[in-house]
Amino acid sequence: MSSKHARLTHPAESLTALVLQGGGALGAYQAGAFEALADATHQPDWVAGISIGAINAALIAGNPPERRVQRLQDFWQRVTASVPSLGWTVADGPLRHWSNDWAAAWGAAFGLPAFFQPRPGATLWPGECDRPSLYDTAPLHETLLALVDFDRLNDGPMRLSVGAVDVQSGNFAYFDNRQQRIGPEHIMASGALPPGFPAVTVDGRAYWDGGLVSNTPLQHVVENLASEAATIFQIDLFNARGALPRTLAQVADREKDIRFSSRTRAVTDMLHERQDLHQRLRALAALLPPARRSDPHVQQLLAGTRDTAITLVHLIHRHKGSETQTRDYEFSRASMQEHWQVGRADMAHSLRSLAASKAKPEPGDFRVFDYTRPARPGVTR
Repeated sequence: MSSKHARLTHPAESLTALVLQGGGALGAYQAGAFEALADATHQPDWVAGISIGAINAALIAGNPPERRVQRLQDFWQRVTASVPSLGWTVADGPLRHWSNDWAAAWGAAFGLPAFFQPRPGATLWPGECDRPSLYDTAPLHETLLALVDFDRLNDGPMRLSVGAVDVQSGNFAYFDNRQQRIGPEHIMASGALPPGFPAVTVDGRAYWDGGLVSNTPLQHVVENLASEAATIFQIDLFNARGALPRTLAQVADREKDIRFSSRTRAVTDMLHERQDLHQRLRALAALLPPARRSDPHVQQLLAGTRDTAITLVHLIHRHKGSETQTRDYEFSRASMQEHWQVGRADMAHSLRSLAASKAKPEPGDFRVFDYTRPARPGVTR
């Protein structure tokens, strides 16, 4: 590791992290949210992602601040360029829903030139092959090389982490530019969702989409913080909470929300409870006489209980609008622009609300804010 890299990993007093969930075409919401974040001059020190979140993360970490939003726009313009529009892009309703489903079917049938292309005969050949999948993701490799400066991604000031799953062991793995050099293959591995996309080989091991195990890298970020305080912007593309479905289409839609939200609330609750326990242990130890407090067994119990003060700003894509159960693979230009604008508006609103709260975290605090909730916006704890 170079001396430059060593300086970049030195613990800081305060850190800003951006955590990006997977969600296919919905990832344009994250791009819009980042644009609002950048407009407010909140450039992250650490960006972590899964699947499409990993691609967005690479576009951010692999470009200088003044070019990051443009590179995100370039990517989302490229992957939506070939999907034809039927013209019903203004009003919501049955026609727009049908139009979106038609656009999703088009992409599934013909692929997206900057992202993936169909493998002819993939569904007809029942035998073995080297890379069994419905699509070839070679176009994504070329797109990443064109839009991401991997030297900057690896040697620049921003930390990058992306998650994937080892196909053979089933274990979750993180590729981190503070531990290894990251290339296009690491980003593609994080988004290799089967059976659509083939596994990606990294250092002799085959990897699939990290969303198969966990669709959010929040726990990885929290467990590896080395600063006194951190503000984490977590941008989720699926909402764990929702209404009881009344149609088969709504069932498919709701099932996808539950499956890919990856129980984000449960992870957040677990991390919050752990930090609360650490604070209680430290408070209890402070009541001991000095001689007992310095006992090696007590000190061993207290080791690792000095936590970073965390402010978690949680953004969840809740604006369904004209979306259907195909929303995560519906790459029409109109839907992409809608997702982008909603993400931008949600982040701008969250930043204003956070600034207005003026609440300062105490050492070891774990505070969660959700300003995108339709009802009772504000602090959730």
